Amino acid sequence: MDNQLKQQVGTVIQAIGTVISAIANTPISFLSDSFQDDLDLIGNTLQAVGSGLVADGLQPCSLSRIGNEVQAIGNTTVIAGMLLPLEDKTSQILNIKGNLLQAFGAGIELGDELDEESSTGEALSVISNLLQVAGNSLQALGGKYELDNPNGDDAYSQSLTVAGSWIQAVGAVISALPQQ
Repeated sequence: MDNQLKQQVGTVIQAIGTVISAIANTPISFLSDSFQDDLDLIGNTLQAVGSGLVADGLQPCSLSRIGNEVQAIGNTTVIAGMLLPLEDKTSQILNIKGNLLQAFGAGIELGDELDEESSTGEALSVISNLLQVAGNSLQALGGKYELDNPNGDDAYSQSLTVAGSWIQAVGAVISALPQQ
């Protein structure tokens, strides 16, 4: 597979995974918690694979490549929190740190995008990365609020997580658009 195709396929896989994770994080009464957890695992796995493919299709030592690698590490951290037999608090901490790594990776990639010539595709990439930074940061904030207030109002932390998930998903879908 050539590098451009890796990037195109990777951004589409990443976008699909992000939307699946957003659905998983949205309270839907007719879906069981177990099914939503499975969806979230699938979504994060697709995001990690997509980011890895994009990174593999980019030039070594570019900020975009490093940013995608960091995002893949972030998704892998979230996956570890889901799959490893850990205490709930430790799993939550891994989820928070994974989301922060994803936000950091999108921020690194944003640095590369801001250095490019101005075009519609580049503008969409900047918007996409800004949305992904904001979305992942809100998800981490929601997780942190839940962790710090174990007996508190779950509605607030859940609203941060849901909003962040969908903001990130919109950013990932926008990211796939200029690649096509």
